[in-house]
Amino acid sequence: MGTLNDQAVLQAIFNPNTPFGDIVGLDLGGEAEKEVEDGVFPQAQLEQSKALELQGVIAAESGDLSTALERFGQAINLLPERASAYNNRAQARRLQGDVRGALEDLELALTLSGGQGHAARQSFVQRGLLARLQDRNDDARRDFEQAARLGSPFAQRQLVLLNPYAALCNRMLADMMGQLHGPSDRR
Repeated sequence: MGTLNDQAVLQAIFNPNTPFGDIVGLDLGGEAEKEVEDGVFPQAQLEQSKALELQGVIAAESGDLSTALERFGQAINLLPERASAYNNRAQARRLQGDVRGALEDLELALTLSGGQGHAARQSFVQRGLLARLQDRNDDARRDFEQAARLGSPFAQRQLVLLNPYAALCNRMLADMMGQLHGPSDRR
């Protein structure tokens, strides 16, 4: 099955328009975030919470969203001040079609993270994606701008896609490339 990092790399190769943060389970934080969490939360509870999240990730990857939601809920009950579990639960809720629940979890994750760090970056990306799906492009743009400021390359690409001039240029470039390849394809 590979590590989460292996899965993220494969996801980036085969689905380049999907953000790393949109892969259930990749919001387990980086090294810097680990150091911060180690100093804030009791170690035993933190390890148990991360284990529950990992169980939730595995369940979500296998399509068992009810078990995933249960595990994420248990992680939240154990450490309700930790943003990561809310991000992961938001992803599972979104996959289940519970947009309102996902948005509630993202708001909590943003509040708990103080709008900073990995958890906030992932929350802004997810909330931006939900706004785009609801055709609220101004809200999506604001969230992607926040995520981009926090270092999300995916959010930066989304900002380009939301720019009407960039979209027009991309369309013109695609048309030109199609015309270049068109005559040789007809032979």
